[in-house]
Amino acid sequence: MATRAQRLAEFGEHGTPPSGVPVQVLCEDKSGTYQLPFPCRWIGSGWENCESGDPVEAHVVGWRWPADAGNRQH
Repeated sequence: MATRAQRLAEFGEHGTPPSGVPVQVLCEDKSGTYQLPFPCRWIGSGWENCESGDPVEAHVVGWRWPADAGNRQH
């Protein structure tokens, strides 16, 4: 099982992604870290589920580009 530090390193992008761009997010609660099973996007005031448009109510601690997006630099 991956440690918290390893999981954070996997989601090592800094700052916030460009607004509206789908990414994978890592969240954390009292039980540990977990990846949400759907793409999310930063909308300037918080995170949103790309599929439903609902706000993400979990505590997001990291993000990364989806595997099929390559390593984008904006």
